[in-house]
Amino acid sequence: MKSLFGALGAALAILTSGCGGPGGTPPAPAEWPYHGGDQQEQRYSPLDAINRDTVGRLGLAWYHEFESDRGQEATPIVSDGVIYVSTGWAEIYAFDAETGKQLWRYDPEVPRSALVSACCDAVNRGVAVSGGKVFVGTLDGRLVAVDAKTGKLAWSVNTLEGQPKAMRYTITGAPRVVKDKIVIGNGGAEMGVRGFVSAFEAATGKLAWRFYLTPNPEGKADGAASDDVLQAKAAATWGDGDWKESGGGGTAWDSMMYDPEANLLYIGSGNGSPFDWNRRSGGKGDNLFLSSIVAVDPDTGRYAWHYQTTPQDAWDYTATQQIMTAKLTIGGKPRDVVMQAPKNGFFYILDKRTGELISAKPFAPVTWAKGVDMKTGRPIFAENVHYKDAPAVIQPGPFGAHSWHAMSFSPRTGLVYIPVQLMIGEYERDPAFKRRPMGQNVALAMKEFPEDQLDAIRKVTKGQLLAWDPVAQKARWSVEHPWFLNGGTLATAGDLVFQGNAEGTFVAYDAATGKRLWSFNTEHGIIAAPVSYSLNGEQYVTVMVGIGGAGSLIGKLVPNRPRMPGRLMVFKLGGTAKAAPYEALYRERLDLEGVTSAGDADAGMAEYNKTCGVCHGANASVAYTADLRRSGALVDADLWKDIVIDGVLADNGMVGFKSILTPQEAENIRAYVLRQARKDVPNGQ
Repeated sequence: MKSLFGALGAALAILTSGCGGPGGTPPAPAEWPYHGGDQQEQRYSPLDAINRDTVGRLGLAWYHEFESDRGQEATPIVSDGVIYVSTGWAEIYAFDAETGKQLWRYDPEVPRSALVSACCDAVNRGVAVSGGKVFVGTLDGRLVAVDAKTGKLAWSVNTLEGQPKAMRYTITGAPRVVKDKIVIGNGGAEMGVRGFVSAFEAATGKLAWRFYLTPNPEGKADGAASDDVLQAKAAATWGDGDWKESGGGGTAWDSMMYDPEANLLYIGSGNGSPFDWNRRSGGKGDNLFLSSIVAVDPDTGRYAWHYQTTPQDAWDYTATQQIMTAKLTIGGKPRDVVMQAPKNGFFYILDKRTGELISAKPFAPVTWAKGVDMKTGRPIFAENVHYKDAPAVIQPGPFGAHSWHAMSFSPRTGLVYIPVQLMIGEYERDPAFKRRPMGQNVALAMKEFPEDQLDAIRKVTKGQLLAWDPVAQKARWSVEHPWFLNGGTLATAGDLVFQGNAEGTFVAYDAATGKRLWSFNTEHGIIAAPVSYSLNGEQYVTVMVGIGGAGSLIGKLVPNRPRMPGRLMVFKLGGTAKAAPYEALYRERLDLEGVTSAGDADAGMAEYNKTCGVCHGANASVAYTADLRRSGALVDADLWKDIVIDGVLADNGMVGFKSILTPQEAENIRAYVLRQARKDVPNGQ
């Protein structure tokens, strides 16, 4: 089976005053002031007015439709009666949480050309709120602070200052508030960057400290908080290889959390760059701190401990997935723990103060490892998983058994509710790989999606809502979804679990049994996580609606919809609002009679997969950017060249590729897309 990849504040918040939520006062439990709801990042609401008995009366209270038709991934923040949320291109909106009245909107004016450096759409996973300011990271690498009442710019800093210009970073994750600092990471490992996390003074935007997650390729100190530990622990774990040019990866593109009891900031780090360990590091070393949880002192950034979930990562098995803390009774003893369900398919429980591994068991099908050695904490690798001499077909695939889509934990049931992705992937080295200044640099063979195997692939590519017992390390119940890409979860004291799905349905399940108790047709798919809050004695549940992001690159494995604007939908008991139906605006198929190309379609297929598929989707199918099979430029060779080579649409995000493509190669791509367009069938219209 072909490689699916190759086919193509939260719990951290402590206020500037050092106590509680925005403005220096303890956050009311009726709000959602942090990315994960509380400082444990459990995404659990203590509200119970909406419960098993009453959820059937849940209805739409109000909604807002955005201009953005990108993937909507943000977690809403609710503070002082206001909902703050970000959309594609890091635009921030503020709404009256009771009435839905828009209070203000801030556009950081991200250059659309920044999209060429993004792996997975111009998405943004949310804002942080503290001390009268709202903070957001932008796709072009800025951290922006605006006034929470007016939406006026307070300050803006370039978080990438001092980094090599050849390294194409992005930011899509939500910043975190830690005491008097704002902490932000970045993405870009697929392109070739060196990951790091920065802490800025919340009041001024001044850099407080920085922690790099891979060694300096030049072998020198950075003058950063990570210098000592990189020299003492990490440097010796890297062999000679491509990482010295790529930076090694290890980007902290999503999860971080702050625990005030341990006074530690936990950072989840990402995959290697390039993916191929043999190419990246000469097949030597564990490559710290790739795919790790790293704990640091939040005041200084100094290293405390680490646990590497995937040594020698070669499969995009990031540990950037949600990190949460909890108090569990394990072996008859109370334990303060860190829990994570990263991409590699194992559920990890660690001591939150020391990083000691307590348990690790697979929560999804895993074939890359036979288990985790509890004496060493290391995975027991299966044979040929590093695909040095032959392709490796393993589970999970590069999209992971669990990605950024939030899981939740209910102290009432003791269960963790995980949006699981069941996928298989094939990994194969690219012997002709050469680093390029644009496009992905993963060193994997980039292949066409095997359309003749589509039915077989769908049978093993599904989604699942899994209720996981972290103490017993066993599944208690599960609900299967036909699509692998689905929304995050919310657990509540009403013994409910809320989740949206890719089909376009928002659902409430019984937290103990998984029984479906209520649903609402949102029409558009959901990948974000819901939250709950209360105002004037009324409980609300809200979620961002709008499918997109990485999963859309596999257009044949997600619901086939036109691009539609995102929405914020807010529900309450007895809600009677009606959402206007979406207009299903499909682009018409092109009349290709008499249209020819002087290009080589087979050569164009290979070039398309290396250069275009990351934005336009596998097999030139529907993704989060223009459907090239229905682009008017396809019928005009000169216009195609003007766009692809000369970049006449750069202001719209379609930059020119003359630095890596010749005009003939661009025409080869056109020949391939023409071939795909002639196979194109109507998108359900």
